[in-house]
Amino acid sequence: MLLLAIAVLAVGFHNATADPLVRRITVVAADYPKGAPPLRVVLFSDLHVHGPDMPPRRAAKLVTQINVLRPDIVIATGDFVGANWIGRRYDAAAAVAPLSAVKATHGTYAVLGNNDHQAGAAGVAQALRKAGVRVLVNEAVQLGPIGLAGIDGRLFKNGGEWQARRQKVYAGLAATSGAKLLVAHRPDEFAWSPPWIDLVLAGHTHCGQIVLPLVGAIETGSDFGERYRCGAIRERDNLMIVTAGLGTSRLPLRFGAPPDIWLVELRGAQSQMVGVEGPAASE
Repeated sequence: MLLLAIAVLAVGFHNATADPLVRRITVVAADYPKGAPPLRVVLFSDLHVHGPDMPPRRAAKLVTQINVLRPDIVIATGDFVGANWIGRRYDAAAAVAPLSAVKATHGTYAVLGNNDHQAGAAGVAQALRKAGVRVLVNEAVQLGPIGLAGIDGRLFKNGGEWQARRQKVYAGLAATSGAKLLVAHRPDEFAWSPPWIDLVLAGHTHCGQIVLPLVGAIETGSDFGERYRCGAIRERDNLMIVTAGLGTSRLPLRFGAPPDIWLVELRGAQSQMVGVEGPAASE
């Protein structure tokens, strides 16, 4: 039994530290500016820099893999600092320093996650800015042919105060031109996003991190359970991509939910239909 337990832990740690899958998807947006070239958007999340599975040197290696994808824009959906129960902790500066090497034509944009807030949102945001990352805190920006908005990663809920903040973000995004992208740490934001948003990008769930046969995910981190756990999700003609993230939470183990990075090609419509061309693929 002891040998079996050691073997299971070894496999889980190997899974957690494996090179991430690269999942590719093409999103065709009807309001993407006519004649504008497609954008290559790389999405990653939940770096969770923390020993033993995600020291800064591994984060630097992952940045190299991101650069190989030749992104126009890199989007990170939060949780840069770690929160494992075991292993070495790193401060915010050390955790995000590798991101300074990201090479993207139009830059790197991020929202903070719940672990970033627990570690000290101001310090994490400052470290990200020092690394050349634009932190979106309940605001929208115009970025070439797209409008990009970021909702802050505290655990927002459905209620008066939270809805008022959301509406301000939506109003800012609506004032931009071109395709509309909303970045959120938690995929739960998809439940309230307006139908005119072309794409929602999120993380937080780790796609379950530990997903067991016949049992499913032990935890999703979402108030909606399995509904928004992982992958490309369409509801009400809206599309969201939920990445499995790169690091781990609580335990440095993964089963049935490999780490991944998404490469999204965003382009104009060849017809009036808005949609996704083909399934997400891994390489």
